Amino acid sequence: MTESRHAPAAVAQPRITRADGSPIRAVVVDDEDSLTDLLSMALRYEGWDVRLASDGQHALSTIREFRPDVVVLDIMLPDIDGLSVLSRLRADGIQVPILFLTAKDSVDDRVAGLTVGGDDYVTKPFSLEELVARLRALIRRSALAVSTSEDSLLEVGDLTLDEDSYEVQRGGVPIELTATEFELLRFLMRNPRRVLSKAQILDRVWSYDFGGRSSVVEIYISYLRKKIDTLGEPMIHTVRGFGYVLKPAG
Repeated sequence: MTESRHAPAAVAQPRITRADGSPIRAVVVDDEDSLTDLLSMALRYEGWDVRLASDGQHALSTIREFRPDVVVLDIMLPDIDGLSVLSRLRADGIQVPILFLTAKDSVDDRVAGLTVGGDDYVTKPFSLEELVARLRALIRRSALAVSTSEDSLLEVGDLTLDEDSYEVQRGGVPIELTATEFELLRFLMRNPRRVLSKAQILDRVWSYDFGGRSSVVEIYISYLRKKIDTLGEPMIHTVRGFGYVLKPAG
């Protein structure tokens, strides 16, 4: 494989994340351990959450459970081939973008991969930088991700949050927030008009599983309300039995 010693060059561009700010999820499927180790290292350097699979059956179970945003899938696998894996995924209604990775380079192979529902095709040996760039392009086209360095200003009604400067304002009035309050507000603003459960908030803001700690969410929601909703009509609403939602006033 070419350019394997230049992994850092593949991450020179701004990092991308899911729209809610969580890491991009990727699954790499190949039976060559050295290759999957290298790819996982490069993608984790991008800030992505990566899972590996060495055969078709493992790939199917991993993808179904993990629900990735993109998959790197080798065609030649020890049990069922990559084309069959993709066909089964599409039959299940799983439309995750797929980049085929294989030593085959004939036109027929490329056509076959794209015909069964693949989204892109890279042949071995390949440039690591090019492969990462193609994956980023697939994710952007899927409209699941945002760049961490583009459109840093979040706006919901008259409430603004700058992810670069960490400045928050409502109606032009500056609002001082703690680090945790900022992360909570950012999560709410990345999902305007969407009801977020306490479990989702705990997992995203505090990074631990839900389990008897709902009081911490209630406490920090009350902190935000005191700082934001006192500057105008309420924006943070409780949806009883479900969670919380942020939406423009009025």
